[in-house]
Amino acid sequence: MKEEYKNITITLAGRPYPLKIKVSDEDSVKRIVKGLNEQINNFQISYNGKDKQDCLSMTLLTVAVDLHKLQKQASIKEAEDKLDELEGFLDTLLK
Repeated sequence: MKEEYKNITITLAGRPYPLKIKVSDEDSVKRIVKGLNEQINNFQISYNGKDKQDCLSMTLLTVAVDLHKLQKQASIKEAEDKLDELEGFLDTLLK
């Protein structure tokens, strides 16, 4: 089955960006854009002297750090699962 795509324009930090996305991703993309714009606005309020570009950069860094933490947690979870599997295998062998 072929994926359907849709052209949309999002506004990020006051600038429009045309995107071609999967129709099934539209709600997620809109929620992400809304969250990013809220975070940019929060940085603008917290750091009154910063321009939108600075706030956009700080938001990008925040998202990248959060993503890195999630990836690290996923790796730890995978390692724990493998260790549990090995422990079960060893228990079986030792019985």
